This record gives sequence, C-alpha cells and structure tokens, in this order.
Amino acid sequence: MAATRSAGVVLHRPGPDGTEVLLGHMGGPFWARKDDGAWSIPKGEHGPDEDPRAAAAREFAEELGAPLPDGVLVDLGEVRLSGGKRITAFALAADFDADRIVPGTFTLEWPPRSGRQQEFPEIDRAAWFGLDAARRKITKGQLPLLDRLPALLAG
Repeated sequence: MAATRSAGVVLHRPGPDGTEVLLGHMGGPFWARKDDGAWSIPKGEHGPDEDPRAAAAREFAEELGAPLPDGVLVDLGEVRLSGGKRITAFALAADFDADRIVPGTFTLEWPPRSGRQQEFPEIDRAAWFGLDAARRKITKGQLPLLDRLPALLAG
C-alpha cells in the first residue's frame, strides 16, 4: 500500500524579531488540551495524480476558510512522518489575518464507542509564531520544514 501523501504551505512573513510562520492548532478532542507539539502547517491529503502545489493551495483554503495569498510557492521538500505519511511543503512569503479563519470540519465518534457523531474544526485557531516558538509548537514530524526555512530565505 502506498504511503499517504499530504501537501501544505509554510506561510511566512517578516516580524519584529525575525521571520514568523503561520501555524494552525489541530482541532478535535485529542488536541484540545495540548499546545506544544499540537500545531501544524495548513496541509491535507492528496491523491497520487494531483499536483502537490494545487493540493497545498486547496488544503490551505479548506483548513483556514480563505484562499491562499498570492505569491510564489517555493519548494521546501518533503518530510516522512513516523507513521509513513509523506508531507510535501512549499514556502510562501505573504501576510494573512490569523484571527479571521473559518475552518473546515470533520466528523468523529465522540466520546469513543458512544455511538454519537460530533463535528470538530480541522484547525481550531491559527497564529503567527517566531521560528523559535514555532519549533516548540509544531508537531515533531514537521519540524524539519521549519529548519529548512532560514536557509531558503538566506539563499
């Protein structure tokens, strides 16, 4: 079976103390009381025949409820998560109002084995973080994407 593929965007902008990146806090009951290690770039799954750039733009819009800002998507490469999922990411220099997201939702049986289906936001909030703070907030598997950003910006 082929690994699940996702594509996403590392949106970045200059901040008062250096580069800032936009992260979304993962929604749903599993992440509700977690902060460090519970944030993600806006991303989502795509099929083997879909262009990762197109998927990244679509998923940004689905997860945050607004189109991807205009600009050039610069390839940040791929990371492979411990479960086998592969994430292709693109850096984009742009601003975005993190307070105005309208997240997509997913349905989950909650509490487990209750038979009750509940709807949860894919991302329950978004925020801009300096790179040091973002490294604490982002899920461990996505950390290499943030580590690649400074070299890309310097180069």
